[in-house]
Amino acid sequence: MNKHFDDSRYYLTRAADHARLGVSESLAAPVARVRTLLGREPEPAPSRVDGVLAAVTALETRATTRTRRTVGSLRERVGAGRSSESDDDR
Repeated sequence: MNKHFDDSRYYLTRAADHARLGVSESLAAPVARVRTLLGREPEPAPSRVDGVLAAVTALETRATTRTRRTVGSLRERVGAGRSSESDDDR
């Protein structure tokens, strides 16, 4: 008898899920139209191309920053080396 109740509960849950999906699908167009009229249309999700473009831009920015840091530290080293050599020559 318990198995029958479990089966019934399963099928009722499944029927409720399908009914919810059907109602949300049938109301999708009117809801979108109302949101558009009210100006509450959600932002579209970024496409995969936009995500890749953002990642490449971030990578380019990091590379530029790293390169500038490295060049700056090399200039400091070279400048420090030259000033100590010129001090020894005097």
